[in-house]
Amino acid sequence: MVGQCASNGPKRKEVAKNGKKEKQKTEETETQRRTSDRIKSKQREEKERLVRKRVQLLEEQDEKGNLRKRPNANVTEEEKEVVMAEKLLKQVLGSTEKQKEATLSDAGGVGNVLTEKSATVKLKDTLRLFNKFYLQLVQEEELRCAKAKVDKNVSKGSKKTSKGSKKSGDKSKKENTAEDDKKKAKRPDLKAISKMMEANAVMYPKKRIGDLPGINVGHRFYSRAEMVAVGFHSHWLNGIDYMGQSYKKGVYHNYMFPLAVAIVISGMYEDDLDNADDVIYTGQGGHDLTGNKRQIQDQKLERGNLALKNCVEQCVPVRVVRGHECASSYCGKVYTYDGLYKVVQYWAEKGLSGFTVFKYRLRRLEGQPLLTTNQVQFSYGRVPHSVAEIRGLVCEDISGGQEDVPIPATNLVDDPPVAPSGYTYRKSLQIATNVKLPTNVSGCNCKGTCVDPRTCACAKLNGSDFPYVNCHGGRLIEARAVVFECGPGCGCGPGCVNRTSQRGIKHRLEVFRTPKKGWAVRSWDFLPAGAPVCEYIGVLMRTEDTNHVCENNYIFDIDCLQTMRGLDGRERRLGDVSVPGINNFDGDDQKSESVPEFCIDAVSTGNIARFINHSCEPNLFVQCVLSSHHDVKLARVMLFAADNIPPMQELTYDYGYALDSVSGPDGKIIQIPCYCGAADCRKRLF
Repeated sequence: MVGQCASNGPKRKEVAKNGKKEKQKTEETETQRRTSDRIKSKQREEKERLVRKRVQLLEEQDEKGNLRKRPNANVTEEEKEVVMAEKLLKQVLGSTEKQKEATLSDAGGVGNVLTEKSATVKLKDTLRLFNKFYLQLVQEEELRCAKAKVDKNVSKGSKKTSKGSKKSGDKSKKENTAEDDKKKAKRPDLKAISKMMEANAVMYPKKRIGDLPGINVGHRFYSRAEMVAVGFHSHWLNGIDYMGQSYKKGVYHNYMFPLAVAIVISGMYEDDLDNADDVIYTGQGGHDLTGNKRQIQDQKLERGNLALKNCVEQCVPVRVVRGHECASSYCGKVYTYDGLYKVVQYWAEKGLSGFTVFKYRLRRLEGQPLLTTNQVQFSYGRVPHSVAEIRGLVCEDISGGQEDVPIPATNLVDDPPVAPSGYTYRKSLQIATNVKLPTNVSGCNCKGTCVDPRTCACAKLNGSDFPYVNCHGGRLIEARAVVFECGPGCGCGPGCVNRTSQRGIKHRLEVFRTPKKGWAVRSWDFLPAGAPVCEYIGVLMRTEDTNHVCENNYIFDIDCLQTMRGLDGRERRLGDVSVPGINNFDGDDQKSESVPEFCIDAVSTGNIARFINHSCEPNLFVQCVLSSHHDVKLARVMLFAADNIPPMQELTYDYGYALDSVSGPDGKIIQIPCYCGAADCRKRLF
């Protein structure tokens, strides 16, 4: 029961009633302390940035020979990073114990001298930024296509009135327009890569030999562009990624270049032979780029081919990535990292098409995680095709037919197995009798679907922008302070992109039993970043009416207003939005300042969201949405995919508790362990 209570809680729950008076007395002091810490943290980050820049300049001078080199020339990249960390530590923190203690405190514990995130968290952040850029560019492309469609219709109308000598001019104009469209239609994923590079946001900008921290065997990339954005494989098309002559002066100066660091096996060459642990890989070049895999000319021993040959002679392993067909991915494939392989042999021979090709035998290094069928031959991780195939089925549909897609429940933990109970399933909010929703809300005058954000009244509330893109059924580009959707007063229909969160559950979800965390939720479908998952459903009520319920772990505070203000340690979100009444909020109301006025109670009635667990590194995020009215205190609470989530992975979000923030009826602080298993887990839920 402890595990279940720890996992099926709300996003945020305020201190219990007995501890409120003490909190109010110290609130002003605590706010000052938090503000001071944030300012200090920013100052330290700025110092670290400047120091890193200085160290980088010094290293560049060192490579040019203007400074002394270390006596030991065979310095590893890891040693180099340690030296840099030591330099930063001395220059940024100084030598006083007081400064060190402050840094340790900010880092959250002993051992984290610098406030660095783990490699897995950095990887998630990098991919999330890439997805944000990608979706922004997808939106630009969608708007460009919509504008082109309008211009085309206008052009058709003008053609009817144009005659004679205008024909030649129209033809020339048409050719120029087609050429302009061709230039503008560059792939959004490639543009996103350029943005990542411009922002210096690539996780590993310099190529490395061997594994990259944070990217484990079995990790899936949902496009070649993702690999480039991380720095795992630096080219979106070439199969062989290699270091050029520029690396002679760096850490790898003792090697002969070019030198391969990674390859992609994606079935592009007819001569490839993949036996999982033993691979015959065909070199690059000379094949037909139209997709029929045939060779049309001889390959040459240069660039990537020469780089793989040098790996044989210098015993350098390469990272192997396999590409598999995947209808869910926008590029039609998913790419799985399958570990390090040694290039043991190379030779040239006549290929199946009669042209010379270079062959390389690669053998997987021992001591790595075992390859599984799902990694070598990608499949949707044991997703059942029918109800009869579901192991441990205890309920065919917990919604009782209310949802468009049935939600089964499985239990392979309890003996005898039990189904979820103690609540009534409901797919829409139940409004408490003393809560009144605003009704007189005007909408946009768009017809059919909203297209132009400059004229759509709802888009203007979002900063003259649509928060969603149409691809994959609608995706939210990024988390916002609040999202204004089209509502009942708008002229557009249900297919409008600005109604994305109102379409209900569209993915195949499952509730399943876990050993420590009680019930949990996973998806049978791939969930692309930004996809809506579900709304948090329960009884919409006043927060003050829940004070007598001490053990209710299903209360979700609607803290949109507090998040906008960044209160009580919340991650502040305030984009370019126009929120009625917010700009005039002066904070005089102490209650509104510290405690959300309304909440959603899902203890006795709710939907699948009540079963979604907490994680310190979640793959979902919470988004407040306004559609039928514009009162942020009564916003709808939606859960969206923060990452590209593969099938059968547990869905989680951050409950947002502050440590030592929850007290029991006796006033004592309650401490509940966290079982999320994340690399940067805080070990406690609250």
